[in-house]
Amino acid sequence: MVGKGAKGMLNGAVPSEATKRDQNLKRGNWGNQIEFVLTSVGYAVGLGNVWRFPYLCYRNGGGVGYGMMVVSTYIGIYYNVVICIAFYYFFSSMTHVLPWAYCNNPWNTPDCAGVLDASNLTNGSRPAALPGNLSHLLNHSLQRTSPSEEYWRLYVLKLSDDIGNFGEVQLPLLGCLGVSWVVVFLCLIRGVKSSGKVVYFTATFPYVVLTILFVRGVTLDGAFTGIMYYLTPQWDKILEAKVWGDAASQIFYSLGCAWGGLITMASYNKFHNNCYRDSIIISITNCATSVYAGFVIFSILGFMANHLGVDVSRVADHGPGLAFVAYPEALTLLPISPLWSLLFFFMLILLGLGTQFCLLETLVTAIVDEVGNEWILQKKTYVTLGVAVAGFLLGVPLTSQAGIYWLLLMDNYAASFSLVIISCIMCVSIMYIYGHRNYFQDIQMMLGFPPPLFFQICWRFVSPAIIFFILIFTVIQYRPITYNHYQYPGWAVAIGFLMALSSVICIPLYALFQLCRTDGDTLLQRLKNATKPSRDWGPALLEHQTGRYAPTIPPSPEDGLEVQPLHPDKAQLPMVGSNGSRLQDSRI
Repeated sequence: MVGKGAKGMLNGAVPSEATKRDQNLKRGNWGNQIEFVLTSVGYAVGLGNVWRFPYLCYRNGGGVGYGMMVVSTYIGIYYNVVICIAFYYFFSSMTHVLPWAYCNNPWNTPDCAGVLDASNLTNGSRPAALPGNLSHLLNHSLQRTSPSEEYWRLYVLKLSDDIGNFGEVQLPLLGCLGVSWVVVFLCLIRGVKSSGKVVYFTATFPYVVLTILFVRGVTLDGAFTGIMYYLTPQWDKILEAKVWGDAASQIFYSLGCAWGGLITMASYNKFHNNCYRDSIIISITNCATSVYAGFVIFSILGFMANHLGVDVSRVADHGPGLAFVAYPEALTLLPISPLWSLLFFFMLILLGLGTQFCLLETLVTAIVDEVGNEWILQKKTYVTLGVAVAGFLLGVPLTSQAGIYWLLLMDNYAASFSLVIISCIMCVSIMYIYGHRNYFQDIQMMLGFPPPLFFQICWRFVSPAIIFFILIFTVIQYRPITYNHYQYPGWAVAIGFLMALSSVICIPLYALFQLCRTDGDTLLQRLKNATKPSRDWGPALLEHQTGRYAPTIPPSPEDGLEVQPLHPDKAQLPMVGSNGSRLQDSRI
């Protein structure tokens, strides 16, 4: 970039950009803006949009960086285990009869009663449904265990009786876990340069599958009943705080606030990228996907409820219970059920991978940026490999017979109220310590216009209040974790709280560390100095350091030069990157 003629090339969002190049040659940038949007959508739209949002509708009717890295570590470990289970079900669906369709398998118990008549299996025809009264009797929760539930509990997990009883590692799950991590590593082998290309498929194809399942679902008997159950609000619950708390928590966790992934992905944007536009697109897409997935899920569950002659609420579930028990059982009722099962679990795999890409990239970027030397920048692929191998090894216990207990423990504690605390501290720190005026000026420098008044009010007042409400609600709503009828022992709950504390504790520990190393004669002076931006705070590249971030020439002890601001027409200096490499000559 030489002279004023290159100004148009500085803005990543400028349509007249002459050539595509990375502004930050040290870290790299997205190939184009679509890659960032698709990656962020894939990150926000995950498994929770399919198995958590529809369930909430059924139930209710209608120093921070270190903490983020710890949270992303926990989530990255168990999230890939969920993906590996989806891989397992995907491979298991490659058969002419789904293994969880009938009760004639070696692992089934006498309590097993399927919704299909297993006696016709040998005839090669699709079995007929059980009579309505008998089916209703078998569906009674005290007398019926579905073949899909027994397949999940007794065959896939081989579930032990206690969280401390690890039993054996399930080799098929371990193999699928290895496949999951290999796929994630290969897609991130070149960082955002490779993952940015993969998301063209992983972020868009799930919508194709959702649409196929939606079209099939709405044509089934009972689908309308399920959809109306999904859409009909229960007005008697509108004044319950729990309903609003669940709604706020769902959107909070769904968008991945305080996970660090959105910040990491955004850090690879060009300086003048229109993040205002991107935030609107990502938020709307995330919410719309949740609503759309609800139609898909409840159309199938309505069909299953109609087949069994029971209410929709009797077949609805959430979390792993929806993804690996209720929905798979509903799929057995469809003609060519293995095909629909393949599509469904392939969709789950893609949704999970989209989130896992960002979780792994968050950890790798944090490590590389924190070390920051030339060697680790050149060896980033090996850092990615090391993190993937560590994630695989740490996930091995979750493939044991007690693995699901630990997975749910991490999900309930490591990634719950700690996220709310981190978000609250981040919001208050930016608005009231760094200063809202400074923050709004920074945004205006990047966008070319100040943030709208609505967002200014939200960031200063509404968002902190809502986040604080979610925190209070989470504390009030807290109940000791259970899995089905299993009560977690006290020592396991204590481990869960320690996991939650391990991410939050990073904030006060780093604050004390910073306070001790900051200059000042008194504690108050140290506190004031510690809460000021560091001297090197500002745009990473020299070409963007304008206004209050304009650099100055430090005085030389030898020649006694005065400190003067640099002017574009007075200095022709070679631009040197922060890694010490000479980039190109530029007018500064």
